[in-house]
Amino acid sequence: MDRKTRAFAEQHFRDLGGRLHGAGGQAPSAVAFIKEPAAFSYADFFRGFLLPNLPCVFSSAFTEDWGSRRRWVTPEGKPDFEYLLQKYGDVIVPVANCGVQEYNSNPKEHMPLREYISYWREYIQGGCSSPRGCLYLKDWHLCRDSSAEDLGGVFTLPVYFSSDWLNEFWDALDVDDYRFVYAGPAGSWSPFHADIFRSFSWSANICGRKKWLLFPPGQEEALRDCRGGLPYDVTSPALLDARLHPTLQHSSPPLEVTQEAGEVVFVPSGWHHQVHNLDDTISINHNWVNGCNLANMWRFLQQELRAVQQEVQEWRDSMPDWHHHCQVIMRACSGINFEEFYHFLKVIAERRLLVLGQGSEGAQGDDTGPGLGFQQAAFDAGRLAEVLASVVAHPDFQRVDTSTFLPRPEELLRQLQDAVVAADSR
Repeated sequence: MDRKTRAFAEQHFRDLGGRLHGAGGQAPSAVAFIKEPAAFSYADFFRGFLLPNLPCVFSSAFTEDWGSRRRWVTPEGKPDFEYLLQKYGDVIVPVANCGVQEYNSNPKEHMPLREYISYWREYIQGGCSSPRGCLYLKDWHLCRDSSAEDLGGVFTLPVYFSSDWLNEFWDALDVDDYRFVYAGPAGSWSPFHADIFRSFSWSANICGRKKWLLFPPGQEEALRDCRGGLPYDVTSPALLDARLHPTLQHSSPPLEVTQEAGEVVFVPSGWHHQVHNLDDTISINHNWVNGCNLANMWRFLQQELRAVQQEVQEWRDSMPDWHHHCQVIMRACSGINFEEFYHFLKVIAERRLLVLGQGSEGAQGDDTGPGLGFQQAAFDAGRLAEVLASVVAHPDFQRVDTSTFLPRPEELLRQLQDAVVAADSR
């Protein structure tokens, strides 16, 4: 990040004045297509898409040097099953059944990749049909479960997505990540949803094509049924029943994107979407959070806690440690609670404070490389300070036992605020 981009971003958030990032604005009429890597800088992406929270598609030129596009794909552009079997055949992968609805998702089972590829081949030979239904390999943690040697050259993280706090945090703990491989036949699909923690996501097609239906934040509200639930499938004829969906008349059609092989789709924070594989398709996908959507994540976590509290409200007076139990339930349902969110902020904050504390004259100028430079660290620290101030003031966080936290939340907030003042004065 360069100095001008940092100033532009900070003014953007001052103008928002605490409003939800990316909600309520004018939706674009089409999704922008970025053709040439040499003509598109990190600052271009940051200003044009991250800050305004708008989707875009990167051309296949951005992934042409990825090893997966050569080794995972046949000359005809189909999945190279033989290579995948040889390289990963014994790896256990999660597989969803697209034909079975479980709440607003699909039930999963685990099997060796060789078993899934055997099914996939039979599905193709059966004319895109199988007695087992339509199965879709989803959320395979290839990076987490593979050695650096096994991963060598599979993909190169595009610089535009390099400010990735979720995976920075989980890599520091060395227990998990939000990097996935998806693979499935024509007809496999992902139901209507918004991404975990209201994260950004990017999805690169290694082979095949996908159809994306994208809804800007807030437009999903018109799709709720008479009980307040969101649809499982926005293409279902049942959605047209005005008795079940009384506000559908206020809805807008989604932005539709057909993603070709090699292309990368950027999905902004809080955009609901539904995705269909039009061909036999393999994709690499990341979820990520940074200073641009951190406040969205925090607001989402507050909503999740309120939903839990409403569900168990009747036991509030009779259950000892009711507030603690709500945090436990939230952690089980959402994957994180307020305590873990603080530790997430702490890990990222301490790394930014280290960079700012070591700032030299050279580091304080324009950062044009992909690494974490002074200007990016200063922007991040400002966003962390704003959200942490809200966390520290939240009544439910004040009920969390922070006596063993080092540093204490109030002290970390002071360090961030002091660092931002110092960075601004240089």
